[in-house]
Amino acid sequence: MTRTLPERLAAAATGLAAAIVVIALAILPFLTPAWVSFEQGRAQAALWTGYDDAQLATATNAILHDLVLGPPAFDVQVAGAPVLEERERAHMRDVRGVFAGFYALAALAAVGLVVLVLGARWAGHTERAWRAIATGMQWLAAGVVVAGVIATFFFDAAFELFHRLFFPSGSYTFDPRTDRLVQLFPFDFWSETTLVLGAVILLAAALVWFGSRRRAARQTAFRATAGDRPGALPTAEARR
Repeated sequence: MTRTLPERLAAAATGLAAAIVVIALAILPFLTPAWVSFEQGRAQAALWTGYDDAQLATATNAILHDLVLGPPAFDVQVAGAPVLEERERAHMRDVRGVFAGFYALAALAAVGLVVLVLGARWAGHTERAWRAIATGMQWLAAGVVVAGVIATFFFDAAFELFHRLFFPSGSYTFDPRTDRLVQLFPFDFWSETTLVLGAVILLAAALVWFGSRRRAARQTAFRATAGDRPGALPTAEARR
């Protein structure tokens, strides 16, 4: 059956909202001290900074706290000296602004996704919402694969482009010989984190795609058995 333009737009919005929510959830583990500490070890942040393990943890955990929970002071000190200079603190406030904007968008996407799924359910076509989510996961996976290829072969250029898009010009350029921010989070930290994040998003997209396809198939089978009843709510058996 040919879908109307509003139905097509609703399907596209459902898939896009689902993709944004998956990305937002996939990022969260990478904002934890456990991951950051692990990756700092691989990137030799202690060697770059000259901090011992306790000092490195103090500086990093305080910066993470200000980034995720706030307030965004980024004024942690180690041995009585500020870890970050004002330009570095200003950049971290910009980073927090980008994160806040993205997670505000993700919250709106989550609300919109619930509304769209409930709307499809009310219309008696829940399977369309699940198919739209599955399609969104396919597009998300394709986008991550393309981004992964670019990051693998052109990470420097991609990293620079990302910063140009989201941060004021010149505000994100630091010297690893003197600036603690890039010593705490060296280049290898970001390159490896980006690749692992891509893998996590791919896995999450695959799981959501599989679950959505199953739900759509069950809804379609139920409709074939019970008959097409537009405008009617599915029974409890169909909703499971």
